[in-house]
Amino acid sequence: MRELTRRAGIAAIGVLIASLLSAASIAKAETSARDVKAMSDASLIYIATVRKDGNQSKAAPVWFLVSKDNTLLIQTSPKSWKAKRIRRGSPAIIWIGKSDGPAFIGKAAILTDKDSQQEVIDGIPRKYTIARLGFARPSEKKFADGQIVAIRVTPVRDLPDGFKSQPGTPAPSLEAK
Repeated sequence: MRELTRRAGIAAIGVLIASLLSAASIAKAETSARDVKAMSDASLIYIATVRKDGNQSKAAPVWFLVSKDNTLLIQTSPKSWKAKRIRRGSPAIIWIGKSDGPAFIGKAAILTDKDSQQEVIDGIPRKYTIARLGFARPSEKKFADGQIVAIRVTPVRDLPDGFKSQPGTPAPSLEAK
């Protein structure tokens, strides 16, 4: 019995070390030069999330900002499927510029810090004229009232050229195979 307990403990430590190494490799991921160039030219991204069954959702076009560290910032309703799925840990699949543009998969997170929210509040109207005119313009009040949330997508790995959105099919993994 003691031997079984010891082996289970060793196995658990091995799993913990493997998951920490995997998390470290994801954390060190950088935005590729291909994606940096594409994001500088694009006015929209298309975002899909992963459903509970492991399949891709439909890709939706959204406005976006590129932060100083080359992560993406978007705003959305907290009741949207993308926000609900990201809240439960779904990665984000991103196509840059068009629905068949350069694609990557990344870690996504709902942001609650005021600095990130302010970056969205300031950046969206700067990038999109229609937001300057008042359409879909983020504001402190909208964040405070829970009408919108900010999401950060950190690229983990590029997907192959020509990767297309296929709702209902298995989503790519965050880790390269």
